[in-house]
Amino acid sequence: MAPEPAPGRMMVPLVPALVMLGLVAGAHGDSKPAFIKVPEDQTGLSGGVASFVCQATGEPKPRITWMKKGKKVSSQRFEVIEFDDGAGSVLRIQPLRVQRDEAIYECTATNSLGEINTSAKLSVLEEEQLPPGFPSIDMGPQLKVVEKARTATMLCAAGGNPDPEISWFKDFLPVDPATSNGRIKQLRSGALQIESSEESDQGKYECVATNSAGTRYSAPANLYVRGPAAWAQNPTGVWSLSSRFLIVYACVCARVGTHICV
Repeated sequence: MAPEPAPGRMMVPLVPALVMLGLVAGAHGDSKPAFIKVPEDQTGLSGGVASFVCQATGEPKPRITWMKKGKKVSSQRFEVIEFDDGAGSVLRIQPLRVQRDEAIYECTATNSLGEINTSAKLSVLEEEQLPPGFPSIDMGPQLKVVEKARTATMLCAAGGNPDPEISWFKDFLPVDPATSNGRIKQLRSGALQIESSEESDQGKYECVATNSAGTRYSAPANLYVRGPAAWAQNPTGVWSLSSRFLIVYACVCARVGTHICV
């Protein structure tokens, strides 16, 4: 005979109890991957750059992998840069090669609950093959040194038909002004304005011009953010302004006045 339950206690069958535990665990937010950024078809210039951006959400956080023609990407010219703890990824190809790099590139997001895929096509043209209206970079960003807490502006101007849209990459990752609480803005001119600059803003910046004819990248330019500088006079009487990577000397010359020497 089965044992009688103790007075005041109720026996719960084991299997339904395990099912309930599973439902409770699932209610804590576990979910299959879902894309929040997908790579877009691109037409690039031979010798230039192409970047595909892919990002997914899910719980546990998914991991991103890239495939080309059914094989994991592998080349000295291919670089995968992760962000968002691996749930985001940039596939950067540089320098682009005609025919060799033209392909469908597939992004896969995977976690313990599932896997999803998306893809984008890359076309590469030689300079003489560029269609009318292909974007041009008329003015790209230049090396800049800014004092911490001040405003830094990285310039960019582009032409093309139709008028290209300008976006920015920092250290090969896309810049999203919406995540900066208004501190980073992209101006109507295309320039990137960084207010109250911080050391984390330091890095290599590229502006990217894109329209229906193709995509062109500017040359990269470094932004350095430094603490307040201090002038000091050395025993020879020469004043110097020093920071971590920049030293400017004010040299006194009796005949031609004061010079600034870098």
